Amino acid sequence: MSLTGTPFLLTSFALCAVALALPLVLWSRVRGPAPVRAAARLLMLLFVQGTAVCLVFVLVNNANSLYDDWADLLGTGDHVRQAPDLGADGTGGIAPESLPRVRQTFRQARGPHMREAGGVRVTDLRGRVSGVDAEVYVWLPPQYGEPAYRHRTFPVVELLPGYPGSAKAWFGSLRVHEQLRPMMLDGRVAPFILVAPRTNLLARSDTGCANLPGTVNAESWLSIDVPRMVMDNFRAEPAPGGWATAGYSAGAHCATKLAVAHPDRYRAAVSMSGYNDPRGERSSLAGRTPELRRRNDPRLLLLAGRVHPRVALYFSGESGDGYQAGAAIQAIAKPPTSVDVVLLPRSAGGHDMGLWRPQLPEVFRWLTGRFASDGGSAADAGDTAGTEDATDAAGLRSPLPHAPSNDGSTRAEPASGTASRAGAARRP
Repeated sequence: MSLTGTPFLLTSFALCAVALALPLVLWSRVRGPAPVRAAARLLMLLFVQGTAVCLVFVLVNNANSLYDDWADLLGTGDHVRQAPDLGADGTGGIAPESLPRVRQTFRQARGPHMREAGGVRVTDLRGRVSGVDAEVYVWLPPQYGEPAYRHRTFPVVELLPGYPGSAKAWFGSLRVHEQLRPMMLDGRVAPFILVAPRTNLLARSDTGCANLPGTVNAESWLSIDVPRMVMDNFRAEPAPGGWATAGYSAGAHCATKLAVAHPDRYRAAVSMSGYNDPRGERSSLAGRTPELRRRNDPRLLLLAGRVHPRVALYFSGESGDGYQAGAAIQAIAKPPTSVDVVLLPRSAGGHDMGLWRPQLPEVFRWLTGRFASDGGSAADAGDTAGTEDATDAAGLRSPLPHAPSNDGSTRAEPASGTASRAGAARRP
């Protein structure tokens, strides 16, 4: 029985109801010596407590997508086949573009909201560079299958969950595809391909999205194997100009670190309630030693670089939960790195899905602005000729037109790409 499935949820409700009914019906009917009656009544109370705790856990887990399956919950899952030393660039001397093209088999993803907004598909990917074997979820924008876009490539956003967390959380709890589909249809945001790879690769440990020889090559999994698979199987824009990362909590740290460390693979990153120092997550393997912390802290990576990378970074968070991380990077960033920081009010919510879900429309408007061509080069959706590439302040390029789907909606207005450090950012 699936941990996140409806049958297990209904079973939990039923067991809780039975546990509540038992003391009401049997309390005074228990027979035997006093010790036997006391033991029976104690067991009934423990049964009530146990089923109540189980039900609360199921509800919280389903709402926040913390554990995807029983292996994640019990700590028996391990998705690492091998973890060789791949060197500083994480390639192990392999040129990813030289790898033969591999066609993946995709299936309809299962779970709440997985069939909405055109449906989310999933594949089991065998990482050829990283040695990681895990699932990757992909959602295609509504324009992808339209004849007017058949010769178009699409920008990609790699979505990273927190820890513990399931890649499905972006589509289940956050409902990113359901929120964005109408915005893409009427041209308010660009038609992004959304990719959510598994990040929970080791039992009871957060990898910190780092390469740790002999343990896991999470960084290469996320920044080499997953993008290579997407470009092999879909009309995705090539890296780095067409790629961005986005994450919340521990995933926010990963999103920023990957973009800062690999500007040759990504051009933008979104961090919601993230942190810079890997020790922001106590279970992070990347925070175990000073050297690992130095190599995986995006702020320290920027300080160590003679030339700052050509990336655009977006941070949002409350004071004490993400805002300071963004402000620290904004204080040291130099062109061509651009940084936008949004301070969320305490009234916006806590460190949970209720805080991050309403931010997604604004986040993707910001990403649209980062990938937008200038106003003079916008073309109609069906016109592939005459569309010029344009470069913004962060050096982002995209040939995608800012036009709606062929349902007759109006043309989009590019997002400004700026954010106030003092203003509330929780927009509808």
